[in-house]
Amino acid sequence: MYGCKCFYWSRVPNLLPTETDEFSLPAPIPQWPPGNGFATGRISLGEIEVVEITKFEFIWEYNSSQDKGKVVTFYKPVGIPKGFFKLGDYCQSNYEPLRGFVLAAREVTSPRTPSSFIWNQDKPPALLKPLDFTLVWSSNDGREENFVGCGYFWLPQPPEGYKTLGFVVTNTPDKPELEEFRCVRADLTDICETYRLLLDANDKFQQLPFRVWTTRPSARGLDGKGVSVGTFFCTCYWSSEEELPSCLKNTSPTFQAMPNLDQIHALIRHYGPTIFFHPDEVFLPSSVSWFFNNGGLLYRSGELVGEAIDAGGSNLPGGGSDDGAYWIDLPSDDKRERIKKGDLTSAVLYVHVKPALGGTFTDIAMWVFCPFNGPATVKVGVMNVALSKIGQHVCDWEHFTLRVSNFSGELWSIYFSQHSGGKWVNVSDLEFIEGNKAIVYSSKNGHASFPHPGSYIQGSSKLGIGVRNDAARSDHYIDSSSHYEIIAAEYLGEGIVTEPCWLQYMRKWGPTVVYDSRAELGKIINLLPLALRNSVENIFDKLPVELYGENGPTGPKEKNNWKGDERS
Repeated sequence: MYGCKCFYWSRVPNLLPTETDEFSLPAPIPQWPPGNGFATGRISLGEIEVVEITKFEFIWEYNSSQDKGKVVTFYKPVGIPKGFFKLGDYCQSNYEPLRGFVLAAREVTSPRTPSSFIWNQDKPPALLKPLDFTLVWSSNDGREENFVGCGYFWLPQPPEGYKTLGFVVTNTPDKPELEEFRCVRADLTDICETYRLLLDANDKFQQLPFRVWTTRPSARGLDGKGVSVGTFFCTCYWSSEEELPSCLKNTSPTFQAMPNLDQIHALIRHYGPTIFFHPDEVFLPSSVSWFFNNGGLLYRSGELVGEAIDAGGSNLPGGGSDDGAYWIDLPSDDKRERIKKGDLTSAVLYVHVKPALGGTFTDIAMWVFCPFNGPATVKVGVMNVALSKIGQHVCDWEHFTLRVSNFSGELWSIYFSQHSGGKWVNVSDLEFIEGNKAIVYSSKNGHASFPHPGSYIQGSSKLGIGVRNDAARSDHYIDSSSHYEIIAAEYLGEGIVTEPCWLQYMRKWGPTVVYDSRAELGKIINLLPLALRNSVENIFDKLPVELYGENGPTGPKEKNNWKGDERS
């Protein structure tokens, strides 16, 4: 299946690689507090130990003959420590600065026995070199001579009971050296999946298309053991999931490279972003305790009068699930409008720290609480209509997540949550305000997070139709590096971080109020030319359901990303 070979005529002799700048953070990384295996440069996954290689040497570049902006470059890792072996090569688009990693691995010896004794002598070695390499694809035009500037893609052929974790690229038709690479015993690997499509080459002279993806572990989150190797997947046909290369698995009983509590505080102080709210934002955040102290009420089904909630939420029902029996609401007296506006001076970021990608990264999820989510503004072409109800609800929980490498303690990317979705943004595409502290922009009324200022359309940005998310810098901001509270870090064990009582409240943080949102949207649709009405109505129908009624959100611990990975 992997042995197909296809050709195209888009390369020229002596083509030099496109210049790609390497990215580095604005400020040096500090010396982290001591303890555990965090930021030591190496991570034990049980029977194997891995290092993160971030230095690369150019091998070959794909430059589309049809799309001059489509440039993907392939690299080999360099500076691999003695005793470690390659698992595959690296590639990335030239649209962004060179910044990535691949892992190199070695077999480790048991800490309980002499160094000559391998972890379990009843098992085969953890690593073995491949039996051979199979040519998957080549850019060569088929001539026998060595055509300078060609790319050759090789798949290591593993021994029985072993898995391949990546591809190897050369710029000559000679096979790679077997001794440089290793395959991994199958029980030390996990299932991976294709993630981002980097290259979809379909030039007219090709016999078959050639595609390249990044990969990631299929099982991610708190319980995920899969470790991303940083390599890529490529094929000249569409392959089933079973044919994908594998990723590594952390078989160690503990995530020994995760930061301890002192290191967590140091990470937040060093990387904690500044969150800017829109200059016209009315519904600002507050602390949860401020909200409770100033009038937040707990309602029970069948009762008309709400109960005051103490500052820590100790009288909230804990555990269970959202059964509709309880909800939180604002008071109906003159306090209501004041509480809606929040209290920025009391606001903090609520932090959940958890392992990611088999404990090779740390996710620092930072939650923002707002007592009220304001109504939406709809954009239809040049027309902007501020809605009176659609989008508003009592209480709002939004978040963003910092992903930090446990090899070095370096910030790798940030996830920006945007209503029911979001996206990961590489650190090279972030704005920084002070040293290595990024900027997070919170959208007006809805509090979705974005990496840059602007007006983001939730709907069809191409047609300019949808809900506006306006983000800009202002005097309303929170510095999360100093205004935060760690509310959970399960991997540290019991007694290290005490979870607040309100975190155990699994019901709605606002009442459910159903109203005829279609009537309000219908007024907008009726103002449009007939030719546009059906298109606009179809786009409105695809907007998130939270826009069509007041439905108080659940708390952070009820969100899918609390135990799982971010949606992207």
